[in-house]
Amino acid sequence: MTIGTAALALAACNKNNPDAVDNAEINQPQADQLNDLANQAAQDAANAQAAANNAQQAANEANAVADNTTNPKEADEQNVSGM
Repeated sequence: MTIGTAALALAACNKNNPDAVDNAEINQPQADQLNDLANQAAQDAANAQAAANNAQQAANEANAVADNTTNPKEADEQNVSGM
């Protein structure tokens, strides 16, 4: 019983401690800093997406060149249809 009472008494002493509140507020970034970080993150994401789109476009162009080759099966089919 004595331990419970002591724990409650100690817990009650720490409420509304202005020093703890001030320290917590001091350690928080300002709204402008958060906005700058958010804008930078959005710009980084847009740049990454643009790079991914460029890589996909290059892959599509490389595949288009590779697809222009003659398919041996098509040549064999044309030989058969000519008989």
